[in-house]
Formats: sequence, structure tokens, C-alpha cells
Amino acid sequence: MQIKAVKFRRDGFYTQPFVLGGEEGPQGFDPNIRYRGSLQNYLIDTGDEVILVDTGLPAGTPEEVPDETSLLFTGKDICTYMEAFAALGYKPEQVTKILLTHKHGDHSGELKSFPNAKIFVNEDEVTADELSGLDNIVPVSFTDGAYYNFPASQKIAEGIYFIKAKGHTNGNSIIIVEDDGLFYMLHGDITYVDEALYENKLSVVYEDPTAARETLDRVREFVSDHPTVYCGTHTPQGYENLEAKRVMDLDNPVPTVLAEFDFTKREASGKYVCSICGYVYDPAEHDGVAFEDLPDDWKCPRCKQPKTKFNRA
Repeated sequence: MQIKAVKFRRDGFYTQPFVLGGEEGPQGFDPNIRYRGSLQNYLIDTGDEVILVDTGLPAGTPEEVPDETSLLFTGKDICTYMEAFAALGYKPEQVTKILLTHKHGDHSGELKSFPNAKIFVNEDEVTADELSGLDNIVPVSFTDGAYYNFPASQKIAEGIYFIKAKGHTNGNSIIIVEDDGLFYMLHGDITYVDEALYENKLSVVYEDPTAARETLDRVREFVSDHPTVYCGTHTPQGYENLEAKRVMDLDNPVPTVLAEFDFTKREASGKYVCSICGYVYDPAEHDGVAFEDLPDDWKCPRCKQPKTKFNRA
């Protein structure tokens, strides 16, 4: 069994109010503290199958142009998701299964590029707009009962489990891989950075806050009871943990390395990008209405996040 990171953005950041302020409110946290950000998804090579966990941003998603007020920045392009996938030495037709943690575009962006794969999705999320037009969806109903302290699971292959983890979205899921005595937890956005897991804090992005809290509690309990390598999507800590086979120890946090970012102004296109789901607001497609002129209560048409979650592109 091999698990590999598919890395496609780097040198981003997530501010403390964004990653820790979900329950107490962002106002109690320091916006000048910026944790390192990146974007990567994961590939599992079992020897018999090539299985993907999420499929990145769609090709052509513009890079954001953050400023000092931006809550988050997903990072600078390394390459497209498909180029990063190819760089690992695989071809799309080799992929047999895709395990989708949730619908957002930075996780589902290239689903269409793997024609031979069955796409496993929590049955509560199969009607999401991001999944429309796909005929290879396999709804997961979690028929295999509990997996340790998680109430609902489905075994996908030997040592690979799809875990129901509602909260961030109503169809959010976790993938756990058992290999050589370790548990690899491959997740979408249970946390955006590892500091939130250590400090037991929710981010400000969730569809069901009660369920998000229950899921985070279960994740922390599992990590405390099992040697777990915690592999996230939005922080380089995810692939650093993977490559070091670093077991998460909640009582002994890995020292934080803060992001360093140059806010030198770059020319912007007039487009804005949702940093949560990747939706691109292009004034040309909205009767020329500039993003700045949208009402303050306008929300992303895809993930319903407010204007503050958008960055210039």
C-alpha cells in the first residue's frame, strides 16, 4: 500500500479567525496570524487498484490575488491537478475508484477526467450541483456499521474505509486507511490546519455546526486512541505528516510555522474567486456588475458563503 499527495497549490495562508473562530466567533482571534496553506489531495495505490481521494480544482480556475484583509488564500499554482496527478506516474484510465470527501470544487473539480472510475459519494450529497452530469456516481449508504467510535462506515477495499462525518457539509466524509500498524486519516476540511485539531476549534465554514462539533470530537477521540497520521487538504502539514509518517499527538503539538506572504499588489482581472468552493464570479457573466457593487448580503451561488470568503483573481 502506498499513499501519495497530489500537490497543486502552495504558499497560501489561512488566518486565525477563519480556522479557529467557528464557535466563539472570529472576532476573538488575531487576523494577523496566518497559518501556512496549500492544496493537495491524495492517491492510494493498493498494488491492485489506484484510488483517489478527491480530485482538485478544475483546470482554468484562476489564482487569487489576496490582500491584507483576506481571510484566506488557497495558494499559488504549482500546476493543474491533472498535471500533478500525471507527475506521480499514473494515467487517468488506471483509476478505479474516487472517494469524495465532499462536494466543494477544490475536492471535486476533475471528477470528469477519470472515465473508468466509480465515484463514491455520501448518499446525502449526490444531488449537489458539482456532481451533475456524472453517470458513474456510487451513493454510499454506510451499510457496514460502526468503525471504532464513528457510528457509520463502509468498507471500500481491504484496509480502506469510508466514514460518515457530517458537518462541514451535510455529506462530508473521511477516508481512513489502515497500513502497517498506522491509521491514515485522509480528510477534506475537518480542520483547515492542524492547529485547529490541537486546539479543538472549528473553522467558520460548516453547513451543520452541531454535526461539525460532533465530528471533530470523534476525530480527536480516534486520534487519541489510535496511531493516526492526519492528512489534510489545505495545509502543507497534510503531506508533511504523510511523508514523515508522523503520528498525531494531541498533547504534544508540532511547533507552528506561520505563513510569510508578500502582499505586493498584482494586477487583478476583475474576477473574484470563492476560496471555499472555487466558484468564479466574472462580471462579464453578470451583466457587467462588479463584485464590489454586489449587495453586502450577497452569497456564493454554489456554497452560500459570504463575500468575505472571496479574493480577487
